[in-house]
Amino acid sequence: MPVEQLVYYFNDHFEREHQSSFRPFILENGLVSGVFGPIQISSTFSPLRQVDDYEILRGHIAQLSVSTYETDVHNDHPEKIGNLLTDAITQPADFQSIINLDRLCRTVHMLNYLTYAHNGGVLVLDVDPRHILGVEQNHGAYFEEIIIKCGLAPRNIVISATINNFYAQYHAQLLSGLNNYRDRGYQIALNIGSLYTAKGLRELIDKLSPNYLRITSPSPEMIQHSTSIWLSSLKGLIELQHLIGGQTILQHVNKKEQANIALTSGFGLVQGDYYERLITDHLRCL
Repeated sequence: MPVEQLVYYFNDHFEREHQSSFRPFILENGLVSGVFGPIQISSTFSPLRQVDDYEILRGHIAQLSVSTYETDVHNDHPEKIGNLLTDAITQPADFQSIINLDRLCRTVHMLNYLTYAHNGGVLVLDVDPRHILGVEQNHGAYFEEIIIKCGLAPRNIVISATINNFYAQYHAQLLSGLNNYRDRGYQIALNIGSLYTAKGLRELIDKLSPNYLRITSPSPEMIQHSTSIWLSSLKGLIELQHLIGGQTILQHVNKKEQANIALTSGFGLVQGDYYERLITDHLRCL
């Protein structure tokens, strides 16, 4: 089904579900965006590449592109929107708003991904942990309808949850929710960022056995000036992930020093501007 028809379909679906005349999905110049309060959300896709041959594409990581949406309707809660978009908990969570925003973001990503899907590989989509905690059962059922309508399958989708120290007390609930996604055919990723020694992390990885472990590259300054303690922790996580049969992703690789960490530490997949510059330079030489 053409994107234009899909946008029309999902706007109709939104109207019926929310009993509202508001149609949040917009198609302009071939790009789909979604309106949520005072913001307009669209997508960018960052290539996921094989570390030992960066020309091999293994998928894409979806990222949000956020701008202000001009409307005549006055919004009194810009701080509420900011809270929904951050990983930090700054005020009590409005779980239904988080769920609605998360679903809108993923629908926008799926519609925009259709122009990339022919490249194959997986699509990595972030899911707010508060969404997982806010849904009691049947995680992924709502999104599965969207995926199928777009002509794709859950097995090509990686549901990625960002884990930080705040969520240590909710690991049992997160495990249950993520396993619900897995039971529906989705792949699972944990995004630990730079928290190589987060509380309960190794236990969570061992219990969940995620398909992917996403780790943010240390900065060039950290690589140059820090001791080997962080490197030992990093390699320990990589060894654990390999032991359970999963793959590792080093993300935000922008410098050669960071790329060297990916090669020497045993990562399988990488993402970052460094590799995109290499690809661009290679194409210029053809």
